[in-house]
Amino acid sequence: MTQQAIDKEALRKKYIEERNKRLRADGNAQYLEVKGQFGHYLEDPYTPRVEREPKTDHVTFAFIGGGFGGLATGARLVEAGIGDVRIVEKGGDFGGTWYWNRYPGAQCDTASMIYMPLLEETGHRPSEKYAHAPEILAQCQRIGRQYKLYDNALFHTQVRSLTWDDARSRWLIQTDRGDAFTAQYIGLGTGPLHVPKLPGIHGIETFQGHSFHTSRWDYEYTGGDPLGAPLVGLADKRVAIIGTGATAVQCVPHLARSSKALFVFQRTPSSIDVRNNVPIDPDWFASIATPGWQQRWLENFTANQAGGNAEVDLVQDGWTDLARRIREQIRKLAPQERTVPKMLVAYEDADFEKMEEIRARVDAIVRERETAAKLKAWYRQLCKRPCFHDTYLQSFNADSVHLVDTDGKGVERITATGVVVAGKEYPVDCIIYASGFEVGTAYQRRAGFDPVGRDGRTLSEHWSQGMRTKHGMHVHGFPNAFFVQPTQGANLISNVPHNLTEAARTIAMLVAHARDQGHQQIEVTEAAERAWVELMLTSVGRMTQSPDCTPGYYNNEGQDPGPAARLNVGYPAGATAYFKYLDEWRRSGRFEGLAFR
Repeated sequence: MTQQAIDKEALRKKYIEERNKRLRADGNAQYLEVKGQFGHYLEDPYTPRVEREPKTDHVTFAFIGGGFGGLATGARLVEAGIGDVRIVEKGGDFGGTWYWNRYPGAQCDTASMIYMPLLEETGHRPSEKYAHAPEILAQCQRIGRQYKLYDNALFHTQVRSLTWDDARSRWLIQTDRGDAFTAQYIGLGTGPLHVPKLPGIHGIETFQGHSFHTSRWDYEYTGGDPLGAPLVGLADKRVAIIGTGATAVQCVPHLARSSKALFVFQRTPSSIDVRNNVPIDPDWFASIATPGWQQRWLENFTANQAGGNAEVDLVQDGWTDLARRIREQIRKLAPQERTVPKMLVAYEDADFEKMEEIRARVDAIVRERETAAKLKAWYRQLCKRPCFHDTYLQSFNADSVHLVDTDGKGVERITATGVVVAGKEYPVDCIIYASGFEVGTAYQRRAGFDPVGRDGRTLSEHWSQGMRTKHGMHVHGFPNAFFVQPTQGANLISNVPHNLTEAARTIAMLVAHARDQGHQQIEVTEAAERAWVELMLTSVGRMTQSPDCTPGYYNNEGQDPGPAARLNVGYPAGATAYFKYLDEWRRSGRFEGLAFR
């Protein structure tokens, strides 16, 4: 379909109509916190808890969170000669999100070559363009073994308090296992995708059948395993899955093949672009895996997808395709016309074209016309997390699979025996909640603690008017603490690990510098933090935050997030410019804006 054939006014109207159906006054409050009577949803079904004595010792560096951020930081610190690194992780092993996400079909949506950290350092060749969860978890474990991060790690352990002791230049870390140890430095990589949430559906607590959250997949009930064995336990079961986001898109094909009947309850359809997953040819990989290959791929992807000027596209995926279309539309503008309003129009034109293709793909795959119509996404591609899959839509051609579209309203209620939508009950044996993780809740709620910095000031107090950092990493009043996350840095959401690995490199360099110079404290100055925040306020924000975006976690469920959210942005010149700036900032050796004592 050509751009000329697109009725843009009609699409804008349709987008707003669909958005308005889904707006809810309760926003994030529509979800239930997993605790109390739902506490069993948090149990670890994968690794038995091992009892141990509490730790009361001292380490140079303690990192909270055993996902990509903790592993990359730990590895870089070890390379810099910092041997006593302790990672504290609430799961039973390293992996973070990839420890918990073991549902059938789980795999990365960003190409393995750039998504999986430290591939070159560990000598691992991804088996396919989009690696499945077991391989990603194995890479996490490989990093842990190679850098001896297991030796000092604390698993099945949750931090309860972090308190700065200025007199001794160290942090006191207390946990739910009775630990009370100290660290000169701390890193925080708790991330947004580790606290499961449940939909606040009336009657959810009354269901008498079996139920679980996708991040705690119950293979004892379903049969099968994370490696892809058939879910034989569902052969005689009527199964409901509530949610149609990225997780459901990946596990629905497996449920469709195994269940007696599968009911997919949908409030908002995901956009489903082509994935085109293929094995990675060993000979080809050997030809490109020359020294520095992964960094080159990371920089190339970022340059193609987030404001760079790459001549080639090494990754060639759905992320870079949309970015290429946007760039082509902007290049049609004369240099003097490249204003923010006109670039937003160019972005919209490119997105309309892309989404029309994605909607046409539904018609080409799904045979039943009414079902196909309900599976079409009426919003911009980046309003919600884009999905890429080659068998999800095909699942709805099976007679045993039933799409229950709620026309934006969501499930009405749950009974002892089933799920009710628009007054009709669907009896089921099992309900699987593909309802994702907490994103829009307060940092301290997701982390489980509120760091206490100098003079007893808490992080929540310091951030009461919005996030305040330098580089998204350093916070005034919280010496020797490093926040490993994308916001106020590159804010590269299409490949979050790139943000984390660059932060890891920075942290290791700073800690080594402080050690070599005999310093005990590293802290951003108040003036430098203020200047960085002022720079962040010049950012135009993400072009995806359009008023016609359907509600979701990308836009705080369609609710006004308040004035503090104006700081939830990235470097105004874009991710490529930020990584270049950060590299130069590190290489200078001056570490401008930081005070060493």
